[in-house]
Amino acid sequence: MTHPIFRKEDVLIEALPYIQQFEQKTFVIKYGGAVMEDEQLKSMVAQDVTLLRKIGIDIVVVHGGGKEITSLSSRLNIKTTFVNGQRYTDEETRDVVQMVLAGLINKDIVRRINIHGGRAVGISGIDAGLVTVKKYEREDLGFVGEIIDVNTLFIKNLLRDGYLPVIAPIGVDESGTVYNVNADIAAGKVAASLDSAKLVYMTDIEGVKANDSLVSHLMQRDAVKYIEDGIINGGMIPKIESAISALDSGVQKVHIIDGRIPHALLLEIFTKEGIGTEIVSE
Repeated sequence: MTHPIFRKEDVLIEALPYIQQFEQKTFVIKYGGAVMEDEQLKSMVAQDVTLLRKIGIDIVVVHGGGKEITSLSSRLNIKTTFVNGQRYTDEETRDVVQMVLAGLINKDIVRRINIHGGRAVGISGIDAGLVTVKKYEREDLGFVGEIIDVNTLFIKNLLRDGYLPVIAPIGVDESGTVYNVNADIAAGKVAASLDSAKLVYMTDIEGVKANDSLVSHLMQRDAVKYIEDGIINGGMIPKIESAISALDSGVQKVHIIDGRIPHALLLEIFTKEGIGTEIVSE
């Protein structure tokens, strides 16, 4: 996938006011989808988040890994079941989730960022009671948790000491039972807890579309109406609902971008036009 070429000096000049505006602010990046499968794109994301960190923006990455979980489950002859688009997590699947998210994927992301000097540190919701959950109750999804608390101080201490936290979305309840957590929702909760300037969802689509056209700027109230009218549906609903909740909790702006575009993160944040959909409160 290609994107219009900018003159390098024009891009740098256009980026300057944004760099000044966001210095010492916090961005939460939800990293998932096809961008996690392409070697070149994975390297670009690692470069991008490191660059953002180096220019003085506090970066927190929350990642998914659904395709990898399904793949390993298949190899282990563990049946994968979805309920209304959400993974049913039995005990065997929960073990796979923990191995894949807190192990292989988390450490691969950390390794790639650290190659560029990003000082990433990999953690999960289990560490230091980072994500406290209760069992999801709207429907039976097995060991799937609903977040009730985020250990914000733990994240802030890591950021203060110059680290870039990379968070695997699993959590524990008050008895210590481990639960799978939707990565989109986890990113929204983390962003809200940190009063983040931006929450960015890297996805496999351009952004929110209406009548086959990209909606580059979306008001929160219109996002709600798009869900009610079925314009926003399927896997996009948890992202938008998390975005709305994050905005209600103080996050300044939410972006949904196509992570398959090289350096999509930088293009969205540091250019006036952007490349995806930005969602803002009233």
